[in-house]
Amino acid sequence: MENVLRPLIVVGGSVVLTLVIGWAVDRTMRRIDDRHSETPLWGLLRRARIPFQVVLLTAFLRGSYDQARIFPSHSSAIGRALTLVLIGSAAWLVVRIAAAIVETSYARYASTHRDPARVRRVRTQVSLIMRVVTAIVGVVAIAAMLFTFPAMRAAGASLLASAGILGIVAGVAAQSTLGNLFAGMQIAFGDMVRLGDVVVVDGEWGTVDEITLTFLTVRTWDERRITMPVSYFTSKPFENWSRGGVQMTGTVFLHVDHSTPLEAMRERLRDILRECPAWDGRHYDLTVTDSTPTTMELRALVTAKDPDDLWTVRVTVREHLLRWLTEHHPYGLPRVNTADAILPPGSPPDGSIPRTNRGRIHAPPRTDRAP
Repeated sequence: MENVLRPLIVVGGSVVLTLVIGWAVDRTMRRIDDRHSETPLWGLLRRARIPFQVVLLTAFLRGSYDQARIFPSHSSAIGRALTLVLIGSAAWLVVRIAAAIVETSYARYASTHRDPARVRRVRTQVSLIMRVVTAIVGVVAIAAMLFTFPAMRAAGASLLASAGILGIVAGVAAQSTLGNLFAGMQIAFGDMVRLGDVVVVDGEWGTVDEITLTFLTVRTWDERRITMPVSYFTSKPFENWSRGGVQMTGTVFLHVDHSTPLEAMRERLRDILRECPAWDGRHYDLTVTDSTPTTMELRALVTAKDPDDLWTVRVTVREHLLRWLTEHHPYGLPRVNTADAILPPGSPPDGSIPRTNRGRIHAPPRTDRAP
């Protein structure tokens, strides 16, 4: 009877104690969160209740397993398994707590600073810091799990002794990976590119959607994803349209006839921009930038608060100006001149070639004749 009651008491008591403590801690955090609604820390810490309960249950079972006397012939294997679960759940708990602290810091910073560029920079740094913390905690947890085995303890001294050689070999073998890793840190703290920045890479225009320690993802305007190593942004030039502010100036080029009424066209451009919600009202202009024998080139200058609105303004101006020319000034559109050519002075009125000159090749006068 004792062999049955003892395991039930030990296991059941561990489960009940874990549930009671977990419920009490969660209720306490909920009350604190209700009192301090200005900070999301306590609400974020409540996400760690599951790993916290796993840590408690595993710790109780690991500490009382010897008293339960369950499968005494496999006590060492079960004890090691509980230790591995305890290490893994503890690492999980540490990552959740670190995430709650980092996200709280970012939320406070974002609420007190109105500059979108600074907020995106901090968000990029926060995301990369969390990845670094997760990687470090994972490596430490795996190392701790491995050292629970006696064979790994014996090999620890030899591993530490050969750490220098292994480090050199690993550095040579994984130089590209390490280069991307350091490039990711440089991007995070060097403020080169941030989440949400509008960039142009390899002729593709898009928004930075994700930044990790090794790669970066750019979301293009047509919803495609371009993934490239972060070392690209530290070794090659690229355009960052969000650097120093997101306001932009764009151009719209049109080819029209020389008889186009420019003053009326400038007034129409002003009316189009006033009716376009994407125009920020900073500046506009219409100038002649080039001229050819058949057309002249016009450049409409427009402004917008960000690249997306700039694209909208440009296509709107181009469409409405062409429609205005078609409906009100069709003669201003480019055309092919089919009028008769003006003949040089002295030519016959009918434009025919004189008979004496038809098919005759005029040679230069000879100067080598004898007198």
